[in-house]
Amino acid sequence: MDGVDLDAFSALLTDEGQSLLASLRDYDPAAELATATRLRREHDHGLVAAALTQARLRQRAAAKFGEDAYRMYFTPDGVEQSTRASVARHRAERFAALGVRRLADLCCGIGGDAVPLARAGVEVLAVDRSPLTCAVVRANAQALGLAGLIEVRCADVTEIAADGYDAVFVDPARRGGRGRIFDPEAYSPPLSWAVAAARKAPLAALKVAPGIPHEAVPEDAEAEWVSDHGDVKEAVLWFGTAPGTRRATLLPSGATLPAAGLPDPQVRPVGRWLYEPDGAVIRAHMVADVAARVGGGLIDPTIAYVTSDERHTTPYATAYEITDVLPFGLKRLKALLREREVGVLTVKKRGSAVEPEEVRRRVKPQGPHAATVFLTRVAGAPSMLLGSPAGASGPAHA
Repeated sequence: MDGVDLDAFSALLTDEGQSLLASLRDYDPAAELATATRLRREHDHGLVAAALTQARLRQRAAAKFGEDAYRMYFTPDGVEQSTRASVARHRAERFAALGVRRLADLCCGIGGDAVPLARAGVEVLAVDRSPLTCAVVRANAQALGLAGLIEVRCADVTEIAADGYDAVFVDPARRGGRGRIFDPEAYSPPLSWAVAAARKAPLAALKVAPGIPHEAVPEDAEAEWVSDHGDVKEAVLWFGTAPGTRRATLLPSGATLPAAGLPDPQVRPVGRWLYEPDGAVIRAHMVADVAARVGGGLIDPTIAYVTSDERHTTPYATAYEITDVLPFGLKRLKALLREREVGVLTVKKRGSAVEPEEVRRRVKPQGPHAATVFLTRVAGAPSMLLGSPAGASGPAHA
């Protein structure tokens, strides 16, 4: 942890360490040198270094864990790889709804999943092979009042027998010394081991990268892609639920859509409304399900934009009212924006090599109005679609 060893971390849990951490909650990292110099006059240098590292990590973790971050403890890898609290809470609630009361959390990291599971009333065995990480999980369980529900065991997960547990959750490490790992068999432990472990349990969930190839999903697994505020966070392979099902789940609403196995939508001319499917829907290969819900088709066989003549309200896609469909050309776009007095321009692209920043720089939008331009392909031709997000008061069809 940036050079902080287990002894230094343990010192943070003393009264002196706790007082030091409390004083650093709102400290400015830009002033770290001056802060460190001041604190070293009164505290051990190793303790100061550990406290400053932890304060930085807590500030970074607040985006994932909210206010809990300032009571929790982290490692750099733990902040980077842990599940966002809203996503972990969704999974914990699903486990609890399935009747899980005792769960083995293998590759538990800093406890990002163990904490919401315990809060959902599940007894958790949290396993990790790093002594420092295990110390962090214990400290988090204690700090959040969950020590009675979270048992921490420092061990290699491949040597743990999960007999007697209602469910298993495995979150393999997907980052190595060179960054993100894309080959599921290069995960630690490999996906094949995690799948074998899952099949031995009554219920199981395996967290994998959202870009996992569909052909790598076992036939006896349910694959769930999860987004949070439109940002795809993860895919989860569930065992013991709905084998062969694909599902897109959107947070924070909790809307969840199982795939209906529909054929690819037809390509049709751009209508009045354009629908941008949520990222989880796209990753789950469920654009056809959105098209069926809005009575629409694709603007191009290779582009995940759906169009229809009427507006339909669905949580699985964002609707835009389209006013202009033009061949691609920034000079033409600049003239149109000047004519419409558009000063706030949102640039979206799919199937176009042009970068949004380049578009804004060249068209120089000015004026009191706002618009959205889509740089994409329509029936194979580079095109621009101009419009705006559907307003709450706009025409809608159920």
